[in-house]
Amino acid sequence: QVQLVESGGGLVQAGGSLRLSCAAPGRTFSTSTMGWFRQAPGKEREFVAAISWSGGRTYYADSVKGRFTLSRDNAKNTVDLQMNSLKPEDTAVYYCAAKSPGAGVTTPRSYDYWGQGTQVTVSS
Repeated sequence: QVQLVESGGGLVQAGGSLRLSCAAPGRTFSTSTMGWFRQAPGKEREFVAAISWSGGRTYYADSVKGRFTLSRDNAKNTVDLQMNSLKPEDTAVYYCAAKSPGAGVTTPRSYDYWGQGTQVTVSS
């Protein structure tokens, strides 16, 4: 079972930035589509962003487009989510996930492996 480990969450004021990182110690995911999802209290888990195995294609939720940037470094086995211009509504637990290439990039149930999540809190 691949374990994904997220880091970089924290508390930031509105308008600030955070950079989340996802790593998979002990196993490469260079052929996997990688995604980020988030879940706020009382809400369903929602898609944030995803990146193809090569990094050539990225996908973003409308709510974060233009503010968040997803990148990956297959040599380092990491995926980073740069979050700028953060808003209070971005507050949630953020999860990294991995899936095989193909359809369902924005659908949580399409992903096979998940991290434990990292809390992001944006104060107004």
